[in-house]
Amino acid sequence: MNSHETVTVAPRRRSDEPRETVRRFPLGRWISGALILVLLVAFVFSMAQAKISWPAVAGYIVDPEFIAALGRVIVLAVVSLVGAVVLGLIVAVMQDSKNPVASLTGKFYVWFFRGVPLLLQILLWYNIALVFSRITIGIPGTDIVFFDQSANEVFTPFLAALLGLALHEAAYMAEIIRAGLRSVDRGQLEAASALGMPPLMSLRRIILPQSMRTIIPPTGNEFINMLKATSLAATVTYPELLYIAQNTAAINLEVMETLIAATFWYMVAVSAFSVGQYFLEKKFNASVAMTPGQTGMKIFKRAISLPIGRIAGTGRN
Repeated sequence: MNSHETVTVAPRRRSDEPRETVRRFPLGRWISGALILVLLVAFVFSMAQAKISWPAVAGYIVDPEFIAALGRVIVLAVVSLVGAVVLGLIVAVMQDSKNPVASLTGKFYVWFFRGVPLLLQILLWYNIALVFSRITIGIPGTDIVFFDQSANEVFTPFLAALLGLALHEAAYMAEIIRAGLRSVDRGQLEAASALGMPPLMSLRRIILPQSMRTIIPPTGNEFINMLKATSLAATVTYPELLYIAQNTAAINLEVMETLIAATFWYMVAVSAFSVGQYFLEKKFNASVAMTPGQTGMKIFKRAISLPIGRIAGTGRN
């Protein structure tokens, strides 16, 4: 190489220098978006051309019978959920009990009621009068009777649907609550026991408050599923939305119109409770900025700051 020749070396790019990004045209996004819009327009056009009397649909939506049926749906779902949560908590505690009889009973409950279809459970309760003509509650071997009535009068369509929904849902709630209880550090329960806290007080003041963030989201989903499952009560002539829609269609022969009206109110109820679930989760997740250990210690310190008489269980709760 000639000594007078110069060699030009390209500067090496530093590793910390940002690379130039080449913007590409998002062709796939535009195609997928356009395809979705075309399908939506096609659906709206087809519904407009369908043989559906939309003024009749609007009339059924504001019909007092449909609105009253919506109220019965909400009442049935809420009462069933409350019963399922209470029973599910009991079954969850039973499963983790050191008593083998209680533990096996709780596990058998979950196994049985999760295995039997919900519709079948509702029908079993509704037809219980076929095997028990009267429902009698009293002291065996004596003439003392507290309650005695015909089974047909006791097991109304509402009670049959309530028992079917609540007992079925309690099996799922037991697993949800048990998972939430197990998410709490067992060391806090042992510390509470060392301080002399009764088990029920430890469960109420330490374990449950911390497990709510784990329990609330799946519970909200289960409630929404139960709200829709109330339509199965139509099989036992409970006058909920689907039953009213079917009966109205049998008279007016407007099947699609009544079903669409019932669909509208189901969607309204589900949407309203979904919003409520969002704010409820937001409330219980207010301490999400803290670590689980900090959150647990905060609740634990608040619990042990109670007067000694209350911790020992001798004072008023």
